[in-house]
Amino acid sequence: MAAMKTPLIVILGPTASGKTRLAVAVARLLDGEIISADSRQVFRGMDIGTGKDLAEYAEVPHHLIDIVDPGAEFSVFDFQKHFINAFENIRDRHRLPILCGGTGLYLDAALRRYRMVEVPPNPALRTELAALDLPQLQQRLLALRARQHNTSDLQDRERILRAIEIAEGEKQAPPLPLPDLQPLVFGLRLERPELRRRITERLRQRLEQGLIEEVAALRQQGVADAVLEYYGLEYRLVVQHLQGLLNRNDLFQKLNSAIHQFAKRQETWFRRMEKQGVIIHWLNPAGQPLKALLAITAAHGLGSP
Repeated sequence: MAAMKTPLIVILGPTASGKTRLAVAVARLLDGEIISADSRQVFRGMDIGTGKDLAEYAEVPHHLIDIVDPGAEFSVFDFQKHFINAFENIRDRHRLPILCGGTGLYLDAALRRYRMVEVPPNPALRTELAALDLPQLQQRLLALRARQHNTSDLQDRERILRAIEIAEGEKQAPPLPLPDLQPLVFGLRLERPELRRRITERLRQRLEQGLIEEVAALRQQGVADAVLEYYGLEYRLVVQHLQGLLNRNDLFQKLNSAIHQFAKRQETWFRRMEKQGVIIHWLNPAGQPLKALLAITAAHGLGSP
């Protein structure tokens, strides 16, 4: 007899669409726990800029938030490993796992079951690759893995070296044992003007709550500007403000525009997920998304409408 699949509710959407609020409400009603699918909320001390909204979780257990220090490496492999551990822990306690976030690569890794392996450093391979320039390294990586999950691997020498190391190691190392999921995926979709309004309003709130001071504190703790800039969006532009390159008004305008563009890229990723076979039940956050979600989960045997 085949093993039963474990239900997984997924709540995705662009930034400022209300994912956390909905996930918390669902967790309370369906005895669930939340697993974050956000590439920056894993880092401690990066609270306001990543929109952790920790108070919103209240008593609801949540996972993959504040698990590494800023500047530490955290890859999609690391996410998948932590996701599997959290998922199995929640399942074994007979509670409902709820994956919530907007990082498309992480969502894909869980839902489309990326074949990920643990590959240790390979000094001999690194020595061999040291003689190659960036175009040669790019060619080497593309020969190993023609389709890249993350195209930024092709632009940075250290990242491309690690990507080659992983691609070579995948030939021998066993992949992570993936749990058998039965995902039910919900997406939050707002009309463009309303999403833009929410993004702008939330940015104002974050600046008032101390976004600039948060980045300044991280710098004082020894987190390098280059590391903060790597995290993009708020951290990249606030660093430029603290360096005297942007005044506060320019910071707001540039950051507001950058976040709008980021939301568009998120929506493009979600559309691509659908084209690749992920069924997403779209909800309107301005309506009654919780009621609509519960009706669908009930039809799939989870909870009651």
